[in-house]
Amino acid sequence: MEQYFETMGEKKFRARQVWEWLWQKGAQSFADMTNLSKELRQKLGDNFTLPALTIDATQYSSDGTIKSRFKTHEGHLCEGVLIPTESRYTACVSSQIGCSLSCKFCATGYIERKRNIDADEIYDEVVLINQQCENTYGKKLSNIVFMGMGEPLLNYKNVLKAIERITAQDGLAMSPRRITVSTAGVAKMIRQLGDDKVRFKLALSLHAANDIKRNEIMPINESNNLKALVDALNYFYQQTKNEITLEYILFNDFNDSTKDADELIKFYRQVPADLVNIIEYNPIDLANFSKPSAERTDAFMAYLGKAKVNARLRRSRGKDIDAACGQLANKEKH
Repeated sequence: MEQYFETMGEKKFRARQVWEWLWQKGAQSFADMTNLSKELRQKLGDNFTLPALTIDATQYSSDGTIKSRFKTHEGHLCEGVLIPTESRYTACVSSQIGCSLSCKFCATGYIERKRNIDADEIYDEVVLINQQCENTYGKKLSNIVFMGMGEPLLNYKNVLKAIERITAQDGLAMSPRRITVSTAGVAKMIRQLGDDKVRFKLALSLHAANDIKRNEIMPINESNNLKALVDALNYFYQQTKNEITLEYILFNDFNDSTKDADELIKFYRQVPADLVNIIEYNPIDLANFSKPSAERTDAFMAYLGKAKVNARLRRSRGKDIDAACGQLANKEKH
């Protein structure tokens, strides 16, 4: 960029100014870059495009959750969610347009994967959700979770590049410890995260701790079985010492019995996981799973507690606007 500005007969420091507008001030266009002369902004506009992500639609939940549908420069749609709680403000971001993994309980799994989301577009999701957070709650984002549409580890380079910019001092300067990447379980790429000595947290979407059941709801398990995942998670932890969380959605009469709990306990003891998030299932039209009763859920939690499993029941947020876990599907706004 410095070379470019010098060949234009401009001062070298213009590169730094443009860089700041792009990565620190969230400029959506060259016209926004107000400390550049009008003539220079015009020239940049003539020579370059700035394919920024834009907000196409916004929905507000009664619990304070805000869901945004983003539009890419060529018209693709993806979704992101701002989840406010008393102690934190979390952005849930997407990494792919659609998803190729076809998990049976997830609305995104029924949408064809159109393409990966580029690193700068992922960055834009965070910037736009952060702006919402500041405008609505007067606070900056405290956490980011890659739990929106798509499988982050199948868009490995873009996700890592986006996180590098989000955590860079000349980017959003966010601590990597406040970022969690969630995977359906791509063992080879979990190992790659270890080799790359990443500094963010990892979450595994487990949802069943025996291979037959997991194959049934998550086809990826056929090529990445539980043993491969145990080995990959242990390798990741040896390399990084980063926190690992297990995510487990409870489905009525499918994975919520004491036998299922025993299998989950066994899996938990084989990996260096800090926490098991037990998640309430959010029904979607395309799948015939349902949520267990409160009694059954409580019994499952109590059973894990007795076995000294650090488990937490995660109540879903944003259900009334299809913004909860597993519900992101670019639905038209009603």
